[in-house]
Amino acid sequence: MFDGLGQQAVIHIVVNVFFIGVTWWALQSFRFDLFVREPKGPKAKVLTIIVTIAIAQLVSQFFLDYLYSSQMLKYLWE
Repeated sequence: MFDGLGQQAVIHIVVNVFFIGVTWWALQSFRFDLFVREPKGPKAKVLTIIVTIAIAQLVSQFFLDYLYSSQMLKYLWE
């Protein structure tokens, strides 16, 4: 289905950006002010960005692994 390297790269980028957005949106409900001294400070904002990227990376990697593995199932019956 996704044979070309260019197509895989585009899918990978789109999925990563999508999950970064979803993770950022979901983390807006999390109360970081309970864990940091200055919740409005630059360090807290950088921490929020790093946590967003880390969680989004894990989720997108899981999704992409599942997608690619499910595409390989067709070779079981060939």
